[in-house]
Amino acid sequence: MGVPDAIGMASTTGLLDPPFYLPQFEEAFRFVLDEYRLVPRDLAVFIPCAVRKPYSASPSHRLFNRVFDEVFTPGEYQVLIFGTCGVVPAELERMYPYAHYHYMLGNVHDPRVRRDFLEIETYRLTRFLLRTRDLYEHRLAYCIGLFREALVQAIARSGVEFDLLLPSDPVIRQVYDPDCPFPEGSLSRGEYLDELRAGLAQLARRDPLRMNGH
Repeated sequence: MGVPDAIGMASTTGLLDPPFYLPQFEEAFRFVLDEYRLVPRDLAVFIPCAVRKPYSASPSHRLFNRVFDEVFTPGEYQVLIFGTCGVVPAELERMYPYAHYHYMLGNVHDPRVRRDFLEIETYRLTRFLLRTRDLYEHRLAYCIGLFREALVQAIARSGVEFDLLLPSDPVIRQVYDPDCPFPEGSLSRGEYLDELRAGLAQLARRDPLRMNGH
């Protein structure tokens, strides 16, 4: 079954293996990259995928989306979800296989799997950034850990610049706790969300159309 024909299909067994290895995810990425028509926007926001599906139902994404909508109207920005899923425009979150897998990279300690994820996701992000180079006036990423590492490498490989990469390193260092299972904490932390809110406001002030009242 082709990816477009599988939109909305029900999951029967679920996908439990690392999704970045699975052919369904490569096929879906090719559809997004080669066939799906993205609309130009003032802002592209890159955020990590979530364990709960669809992503917008997760507590973290609900928080993020509320912050986005405090500053920008929905027609001004494009949310792009990335990570173990590849790169997914938010409006395709219910498309197979994106709503039909369960995987959490943070619980995986096999160095080979983590290394493979970094290589595969860096490649996919690089391809996506090159494909969408001229679509967005501004780009902001909100991510930590291996997802952030993959994005940083993809920015370097593609030469596509981001206005902001948040949380900033000083804020990450401020909340870092080496005794916690996830030392950098959660992107739902108040300190991180405050910086996201401030970063979005900063980009809104930079936009010449907004400054002229259009």
